[in-house]
Amino acid sequence: MPYFGSEETVKELKRALSNPNVQADRLRYKSYITRVIRYMTQGLDVSPLFMDMVKASATVDIVQKKLVYLYMCTYASDKPDLALLAINTLRKDCADPNPMVRGLALRNMCNFRMPGITEYIDQPIVAGLRDKASYVRRVAVLGCAKLHSLQPDIGIAASIVNELYALLRDPDPVVVVNCLRALEEILKDEGGVVINKPIAHHLLNRMKDLDSWAQSEVLTFLLRYRPRSDDELFDILSLLDGFLHSAHAHVAVATLRLFLHLAAAHPAVQADALLNTSAPLLATCGSTSRELRFAGLCHVQQVMRSQPGLFGLHYKRFFCGYSEPSYIKFRKMEILVELVNDENVALVLEELRSYCTDVSPELAQAAIAAIGRIARTYSEKCLNILTGLLALKQEHITSAVIQTFRDLAWFCPQSTTAVCQTVEACLHCPLDSEGKQALLWLLGEHAEQISSAPYVLEGYIDGLKTELSSTVKMELLTAALKMFLCRPAETQDMLGRLLHHCVEEESDVCVRDRALLYYRLLQRGAEQTRKVVTGPKSDPSMSVLTGHQQEAVSQWVSNFNTLGPLSAQDLCLQTSLISASERPSGAAEEELLPGKDVAPSSPNVDQEELSLYLGPPLSHETFERMWLDLEVLHRQTLGYCRPRTMPDLQAALQLVKIQTLAFTPGETLPWKAYLYTRGTGTLILAELLQEDSKTPESEGKLVVSVKQQPPNQHAIRGFVSILCSVLPPLTVDSP
Repeated sequence: MPYFGSEETVKELKRALSNPNVQADRLRYKSYITRVIRYMTQGLDVSPLFMDMVKASATVDIVQKKLVYLYMCTYASDKPDLALLAINTLRKDCADPNPMVRGLALRNMCNFRMPGITEYIDQPIVAGLRDKASYVRRVAVLGCAKLHSLQPDIGIAASIVNELYALLRDPDPVVVVNCLRALEEILKDEGGVVINKPIAHHLLNRMKDLDSWAQSEVLTFLLRYRPRSDDELFDILSLLDGFLHSAHAHVAVATLRLFLHLAAAHPAVQADALLNTSAPLLATCGSTSRELRFAGLCHVQQVMRSQPGLFGLHYKRFFCGYSEPSYIKFRKMEILVELVNDENVALVLEELRSYCTDVSPELAQAAIAAIGRIARTYSEKCLNILTGLLALKQEHITSAVIQTFRDLAWFCPQSTTAVCQTVEACLHCPLDSEGKQALLWLLGEHAEQISSAPYVLEGYIDGLKTELSSTVKMELLTAALKMFLCRPAETQDMLGRLLHHCVEEESDVCVRDRALLYYRLLQRGAEQTRKVVTGPKSDPSMSVLTGHQQEAVSQWVSNFNTLGPLSAQDLCLQTSLISASERPSGAAEEELLPGKDVAPSSPNVDQEELSLYLGPPLSHETFERMWLDLEVLHRQTLGYCRPRTMPDLQAALQLVKIQTLAFTPGETLPWKAYLYTRGTGTLILAELLQEDSKTPESEGKLVVSVKQQPPNQHAIRGFVSILCSVLPPLTVDSP
């Protein structure tokens, strides 16, 4: 939207800039130039002043030159013909005796976005790379990257690439880091900058001269180097050891990632590195910046996968502050649940209990869910707290408690009796759909232990016409049918009324179809209905998916110190942010000499039919959710039984890039194990199952079920083939 009277303003500025009397007064002339820049930043079109501003660049005043160059860069793409007239002025300034003028002119000339500009800036950039002033070399190195962005299809001459590699030995540390950035951009299609042995050792020796952000960036580039021997490895780790205690959290975390990456074959070294970096991570969790605090919490949670007791003594550091945003409080509660042990369980539960009455319903429900997760280990203490919360008679609290009771009854059958007694004593029923579904599930599954279950269910049936949620109606149908199978005399009449309403009057197709299914099942008899509808009231073996399981560092180090930990709940985003730390360096033994050609590396091409890789770790909750949502795409019965020992199975599958997520402990039957891996563009989930079958034809046989997202039959066949090649030598009874 143009300013009112903008044309008159531009004309006034033009008259002033072309007035010889104004030009003779340097301060007055500069004030008019400042006004032009101010109007430009406010959105006023001052492009008609282009030639007057170009003339103003012929000055020895550095400030005035900066203002004029800013103007020219802004309007160069709109006035390409006039901008070409300013090129000669800029090229002349590139040869100025003052290095500040030379660097300023070169930087702004590289910022011109106009056709044909590359032929004018080639020679100044090459001259700038060899300039005696470090400031000019800094600008020239970044100018190479800008030149590449102007002509990405043509590419940069090999001589400039060699110049950049030679400048890695520049005495100015900023030039060194800028060279790494420029080479990474220029050689992006070839795999990025090559880090060979001379470059790696040179960068390590220059680390102390760099500022904190440059150190962090150099440490990221060093992930591409592989030491040739253990002696070299420990020499490198000795050089890096001091940076683990850096006062800057980002340097300490970047150093830790490099430590973990290089010491992959030395778990003891990795454990020591994690211990030494615990203090900087904890300091980050208490940072005044909310964003940095959240990032620190996410990385602490990631480290706890391998070292669950590392932060056990500092659990109070993860208590929530009153003024903290909700996303930080949610993450802290997740960490507190993982830090619970016999010594601190009372204090942690008391802290979580105080969050249950927070003014934010979402935070209160998350705190109740956290207490429910702790209840799987400390049932009695948590049940007392949850029962007390029901007395508050707050809708969102009651709903969250009922949902927690449902999960507790499913995962911990020993708590079912106490849960049913509490639910029966609760007279305040939840009003939201999630709470209603949880209560109806409890009434249907454990109707024989809840004496008032039919009367509570009848209240829901009487109010069916006012119920809006179709999921609640379908849960009500299932609960009524299950209750009828165990308490038919009390439930027959209400079940008939419910089926009649859902079949004859219900408008929702899903509800009507389920009612018709149950009606036709009942026509086949109670026993046939019981076989179809009823199932296990709980599944303790599934609790292995939600327990504390220690993971190897290699499972999560690939996306450590990236955005991956910050988005752990989003699998697709996490996969897209995998670090390229496994990129090969094809010129690992090339010497770093000025003028010597360095061949860029080329990515390895996998010749196998199916290439599996682990990628970012898959959380137990994400696996369980995906496993329940996806359909089985392949099921196959193998001719052998379960493996002898799980450590052998995990080690063997790790070699072929298949991760073991959970398994049934001991020799109990049925025996289950859950696996996952990734192929090209697909995620593969698998279950190994050996049931306690008494029939000779199926006794002792292992059944593998495979699910996938997105479906890819070729990948499934390759996965099963790899699995069948690994399992037979490990099993109890190979065919």
